[in-house]
Amino acid sequence: MESALFFRDGALLVFGRFAFGCPGWEIQISFKIAAEIWIMKILLVEDEPALVETIVSYLNGHAIRCEVAGDIQSALYKIEMHSYDCILLDLMLPDGNGLEVLLHLKRSVRTDGVIVLSAKETLESRIEALQIGADDYLTKPFHLAELLVRIQALFRRRQFSGHNELKINDLRINLLAKEVYVSDKKLDLTKTELDLLLFLVGNENSVLSKAAIAEHLSGDMADMLDNHDFVYAHVKNLKKKLHEAGFQDYIQTVYGLGYKWKNG
Repeated sequence: MESALFFRDGALLVFGRFAFGCPGWEIQISFKIAAEIWIMKILLVEDEPALVETIVSYLNGHAIRCEVAGDIQSALYKIEMHSYDCILLDLMLPDGNGLEVLLHLKRSVRTDGVIVLSAKETLESRIEALQIGADDYLTKPFHLAELLVRIQALFRRRQFSGHNELKINDLRINLLAKEVYVSDKKLDLTKTELDLLLFLVGNENSVLSKAAIAEHLSGDMADMLDNHDFVYAHVKNLKKKLHEAGFQDYIQTVYGLGYKWKNG
């Protein structure tokens, strides 16, 4: 397989070609993958193709990247491999009750936020899901705008104590407008830099490895990369823009481990 990586306008572009076959014949496929950088990453556990397509398309348009699992086993595999800002969970899945995913999260002491999406309208179903560990419960059919608001509210509650705006001395981050200011001067950040900033701030005083940052910024694409040098480049650019705006450097390099946002 041959491949090349480029960054353009905050997107990771992968160009390449691979071949497969058996002696005597071979198929070559050329491809180009453009992986946009999103503000949030969620896992949609749903087996209805039309609904999946509708939700993914809508949320992509609001800077939310969706990964999809069509059954419980696929969902558990992805949850073990990746972390998510939110999991949208259907209860009626081909291989069982979606509550099994909730129980797995509870046993694993995972902190991923969960919104149940279900056609079950009974009070008992709501209470059971919430008692096991769901953060919210939305009954089908639902309006996509309401789903978006609930995802954003859950994200704010879990990452930023419910606030729409974060203030750290002279730094101000408007989560809804996706804008960053230092002393009321707007910073020109790329999507990637904003996503990186939120990831660091949301994990204040915790060391984040390059691998964790790479996986957060590029999702499944991280597995295709030979190294995580692009993380260093984005951290360097973000630090430079904050410094030039006159903001104190809170991003610290922990040599051999990664980076952390040290506040105080």
